[in-house]
Amino acid sequence: MPRPITLFTGQWADLSLSELAPLAKQMGYDGLELACWGDHFNVQEALRSDAYVRDKWALLKKHGLTSLAIGNHLVGQAVCDLIDERHKSILPEHVWGDGDPEGVRQRAAKELADTARAAKKFGVRTVTGFTGSSIWHATYAFPPTTQAYWDAGFADFGKRFTPILDTFEREDVDFALEVHPTEIAFDIASTQRAIAAVQGHKRFGFNFDPSHLAYQGVDYVKFIRTFPDRIYNAHMKDVWWGRGDGTVGVFGGHTSFGDARRFWDFRSVGRGMVDFESIIVALNDIGYAGPLSVEWEDSRMDRVHGATESAAFCRRLDFPAAASGAFDAAFARENQ
Repeated sequence: MPRPITLFTGQWADLSLSELAPLAKQMGYDGLELACWGDHFNVQEALRSDAYVRDKWALLKKHGLTSLAIGNHLVGQAVCDLIDERHKSILPEHVWGDGDPEGVRQRAAKELADTARAAKKFGVRTVTGFTGSSIWHATYAFPPTTQAYWDAGFADFGKRFTPILDTFEREDVDFALEVHPTEIAFDIASTQRAIAAVQGHKRFGFNFDPSHLAYQGVDYVKFIRTFPDRIYNAHMKDVWWGRGDGTVGVFGGHTSFGDARRFWDFRSVGRGMVDFESIIVALNDIGYAGPLSVEWEDSRMDRVHGATESAAFCRRLDFPAAASGAFDAAFARENQ
């Protein structure tokens, strides 16, 4: 069976779900990975109201769509971050509260745990999201940064996230971190340390997204093969890198997406430099049967055009693993 092709709705939250659902079907998608912002999925409403959950499913089914995951990246970002004024614009009012940093972190942790409960009630087993990080700002390691300093950051993550993951375990839901700059895990080495920090908690896995690894120089196919049992969701997002004019480096030069000087920028799926063929082979090799969820981002392209071609690209790209045996098994003497 080919994998479902879904659309992550985070970049479409300016549209109501009633507007987006028919459009997504028209663009060629089988389902939606619902973002917990805009009106797409409200965690507290889902917990309060059975009718809310029924109505969401009725709307999806009316347009021939399903949902296999929900995403709460924005709240997750605040769990471990050093909170500043930027977080106010991405958090629900009840999570931001009075803006006291530790209060924000604790309320974000509660909301993420509630997301596990809401996911269970909604009938999906995966929540994609972020963790934030108390040590991302020290990535460059100056002033001189010791391993003890970074160890403390991973310990902080473990302390804050283990109780959240315990809730996920009770609800039989997986948390899939999108490994990403600004998170506790942003490459293979930091991902290994993050797993250790939560003592290998089985509910801590990954929303594989090659775009965030590729421009850093991280082997994104190796990522799949390094963590085969922890790939809980897969985002299809493309990127090109090394194509700027030499003005801006990998750190972005404080430029905005779409600036022609950038060293890297996101691209519509199939129009960047990511080797998706090798990704599909690796996903087949590890037995991943979940959705291929398009996270569409391309500053230079009309998004309906881009998301439509991305769905078609993923559908052409995907193929089922071999049912049994190697292709040359029929050459064996006993089959002659």
